[in-house]
Amino acid sequence: MESSELSLTLAYVVFSVCFVFTPNEFRSAGLTIQNLFSSWLGSEDVNFIQYHVRRTSVTVLVHSVLPLGYYVGMCIAAPEKHLVYINQQVSDSWRVFFLVSLCLQLASWALIIYWSHSHWLNHPISRTLQAHVQPPYSSWGFVAANINTEFRRIDKFATGSPGARVIVTDSWVLKVTTYHIYMALQSECHVTVIDSIQHHLSPDSATPTEILTLRVDSINPAVRPFNICVNSTEYAELREKLQAPIRNSPNVVIHQTIGELFLETFRAQVNLNQSYTLPSGQEVEPCIGCMQVPANTKLVRLCQAAGGDIESECQQCFCRPMWCLSCLGRWFASRQDQQRPETWLSSKVPCPTCRAKFCIVDICMVRSLLQTADRYSDLTCWKEE
Repeated sequence: MESSELSLTLAYVVFSVCFVFTPNEFRSAGLTIQNLFSSWLGSEDVNFIQYHVRRTSVTVLVHSVLPLGYYVGMCIAAPEKHLVYINQQVSDSWRVFFLVSLCLQLASWALIIYWSHSHWLNHPISRTLQAHVQPPYSSWGFVAANINTEFRRIDKFATGSPGARVIVTDSWVLKVTTYHIYMALQSECHVTVIDSIQHHLSPDSATPTEILTLRVDSINPAVRPFNICVNSTEYAELREKLQAPIRNSPNVVIHQTIGELFLETFRAQVNLNQSYTLPSGQEVEPCIGCMQVPANTKLVRLCQAAGGDIESECQQCFCRPMWCLSCLGRWFASRQDQQRPETWLSSKVPCPTCRAKFCIVDICMVRSLLQTADRYSDLTCWKEE
């Protein structure tokens, strides 16, 4: 093989591998199926299922044309081989390669035409949706509409690279791959952590990364089990979004980060503090940090009372309840010296809204008047008994 042929071969192989598996550099340059065919694919946020039906079909066509593209490139780079004309001057190996590449492209077109019959009824994603057709859904179109609606919500869990995305909505567990979408109803599945791999080098972080592999099994016999991979730092968020508890295999150990360990201790400590009762007529608003759960914390200066006559640096905060316990805990941890985690619980940080200093003793869980009345009623009944 001459130098020009070798250079083209190596360059085309590298390009093909990068185009199929799409590293960050190719995504930044816009060399992806999603970007090149965006005008025809439409919006993923509006029609999630229809978008991926088109995307997987285009992906099959484009990937199948890569071998034929190499042959065309060789015709241009090595004209002395006369590859343009399929005659006796062309070697048998090149003729076989051309015919195989051409057959692969024709077969992919035939496959797409078969998939597109009856409004894409034969597409693998449509067949997967048909496995979930049961009351209250009368057809796979209603199942697709339900998934589209839940995907538009901002409280979904989504992570992973475009070739292996994991999406968890209120009712569904989805795994989006290059050629398919695996899906399972949350009410019909159970999730098990089956493997844990720690990587000391990560392109996205300077610290070691732990990747967890979870198997999703469904009680629906028509749904095949599939595996999903998540970062251990996102495991707590995934666990909150899943309705069913996650089971751990006996030989799998999940290493929690310092931040996760602190949040658990932070929640336990705050639950021991005095609670705060909302004034009459005041309603609990959504947390301004995550906009997903009610704001259930209020900063009240209590550390001076707890410490007696000792002067405290904490200040009175006059803000209404605006943050949930998880968001306030993350704020508390982010303001600490990351090299001295042993001092976190005893530290003081400014309020994220008014900048008044507070400590962990000043954080009170919000209790409405109705909850207070119910608790008082329970205590009264207990005393009477």
